[in-house]
Amino acid sequence: MSEQARVLVAGASGFTGALAAELVWRHPRMELVAATSRSDAGRRLGELYPRYRAEVELSELDLDAPPAVDAAIVAYPHGAAAPTVAALRERGVVVADLSADFRLREMQTYERWYGEHGAPQLFGGAVYGLAELYREELRAAKLVAVPGCYPTASVLALAPLAEKGLLTDVVVSAMQGASGYGRSSDDLVHFSAMTENAFPYKTEGHRHRPEIEQELAALGSAAPVAFVPHLLPLDQGELASCFAQLAEPLERDAVQALYRERYAGEPFVRLLDGPPNLRAVRETNECHVYVTVEERGRVLAFAAIDNIWKGASSQAIQCLNLMLGFEETEGLR
Repeated sequence: MSEQARVLVAGASGFTGALAAELVWRHPRMELVAATSRSDAGRRLGELYPRYRAEVELSELDLDAPPAVDAAIVAYPHGAAAPTVAALRERGVVVADLSADFRLREMQTYERWYGEHGAPQLFGGAVYGLAELYREELRAAKLVAVPGCYPTASVLALAPLAEKGLLTDVVVSAMQGASGYGRSSDDLVHFSAMTENAFPYKTEGHRHRPEIEQELAALGSAAPVAFVPHLLPLDQGELASCFAQLAEPLERDAVQALYRERYAGEPFVRLLDGPPNLRAVRETNECHVYVTVEERGRVLAFAAIDNIWKGASSQAIQCLNLMLGFEETEGLR
């Protein structure tokens, strides 16, 4: 790769797309060639999000004549993303997709949770974009499925145990700020509903559950997962509290040693001596993890991330760094 990579961000008017455009704009080795939006074309990114400094006017993406770029971040909803990804890949563009369209490995599972797929010819061909698990695969990838925010935190909280085949049953209680719900007029995230309030949602089944189960099984633990998300009266931030039964009992010191060994040298995973908090990870690409064992032997593993940073946009930059041959941490510290 040359010194500078030309990058497109498609869908830059949503929370994750706008942040991705900002991160590309300030990246030392990426040039933000275009940031696109159908609904807000003609407006400047700083008009929509005054805290961002990217000097770019949003334009509508023409897939018949797309800008000449080396890489793209696609920040469309599931379903809408796949055809755009396919069109970009046909032109040889390296793509990091923020939607769920390429995260799952079984079409039947995708169709159950998301409906008909928009580019079945590409399904199953993406690398799952969790660098802590798939770093070497990402270096050779042309299409990356950036994980969902809940799976990012949950899988990083449990990966050291899953890799040893130790998980037999998992419960995840995960909480995030309202930005995880997207730019929505839904009354669920209206200020009057959210302020001084907190509540679970999709309690009978959330579509991130099969993604979590898929990745834990790929690591070596095909354990059933009960997953319940909650909304908190926050802008950004996510905490996954994971409660795991093990195939064999382990003492607290042994579990913590396992985590220290697994995450030694990871640039964006920080092991803590006590429970994490959301303020500490705000606007970073870090995941803060704490693990312990309660008196009856159940492992308690906690992971905190910023849901639109490590849970989406900055994780896409981490993936692109690897895909483009840059230092993994470039533009993220």
